[in-house]
Amino acid sequence: MHSIYLYICIMLSINEKKTIDAVLRSSWNAVSKMYNREASKFNSTMATGFALLNIEQDGTPSSSLGPKLGMESTSLSRLLNSMENKKLIERHPNPIDGRGVLIFLTPFGKKKRDDSKAVVLNFNRVVEKKLSEIQIKHFFEVSSCIAQESRTFEHF
Repeated sequence: MHSIYLYICIMLSINEKKTIDAVLRSSWNAVSKMYNREASKFNSTMATGFALLNIEQDGTPSSSLGPKLGMESTSLSRLLNSMENKKLIERHPNPIDGRGVLIFLTPFGKKKRDDSKAVVLNFNRVVEKKLSEIQIKHFFEVSSCIAQESRTFEHF
């Protein structure tokens, strides 16, 4: 009987132990919900705000935007179509490579980018007030390590 009790306690403690990926997923879900809640105040979405923040003044090739946003081409295409319909962006042929398209912000898109930037900067300020410089430094070190390992991870 004692061994069954011990086994159950061990299994419960393993299941209660937080894994790095679970904490990352939970944290990102919370941040994502917060950004979408804030974006909805501007009749927008987090994906739109993130795209606005990643479109450069001199135009951004649509082919480089997908990887920056972590989006597949079909999702990116839907997002860009929506942004174009809302008059946030314009698409122009790439003068260097006629096969490509450059994405530019419209004046309205620039205003909405400023709104997105303000939300991101405010969130950063709020979090930074609660953390020490060393905690922030360690956060970036740990995040860098996780990103590096996720690119090189192989099953053993």
